[in-house]
Amino acid sequence: MRVFKIFKASLIAVVLATSVSTMAEAANRGPFSLVTHKGEKVTDESFLGQYMLVVFGYTHCPDVCPTDLQVISEALDMLGKDAGKIQPLFITLDPERDTEKVMAEYVQHFHPKLIGLTGTKSQTKAAADVYRIQKRIYYPLDGDKKDYLLDHSAAIILIGPDGGGLSMFPHGIAPEDIVKDIRSYLK
Repeated sequence: MRVFKIFKASLIAVVLATSVSTMAEAANRGPFSLVTHKGEKVTDESFLGQYMLVVFGYTHCPDVCPTDLQVISEALDMLGKDAGKIQPLFITLDPERDTEKVMAEYVQHFHPKLIGLTGTKSQTKAAADVYRIQKRIYYPLDGDKKDYLLDHSAAIILIGPDGGGLSMFPHGIAPEDIVKDIRSYLK
């Protein structure tokens, strides 16, 4: 078992709710500029006009991130033709390790529509700040400093076509519940 020490002290905003939360107070608007796993530059305006399912995390995440991305993949499959109205995004909180190449290899294990986004430290932090995502880094005391873990906000965020937040789904939600909520907005 590895022992980790806290590198950066910060309060982690963990979603503890067991149901869908309204995000009316969070406009989720603000400038950001990132790069897709295919090397294309995108901004906060690139996805306007589409619904988005947004997850922040990192490719070295042992459990939360792959679970949430699998839930999104299942929800998109359940949506059938309506999945064309949804753009899933996986935004890294670990740009040092999550390069375009690493993101490209990682996202291929999930839904084909999934876009991985990365950038510089300041670019990814700006995107996380827009969505009020927090992270804390844990370095191993007895190993390679490159083998760190991130504790981070864990949620799937549904963003509307105007860029405003619609719903926040907690880690562990069933894909059926995401589909039900999305369908209520698509009507």
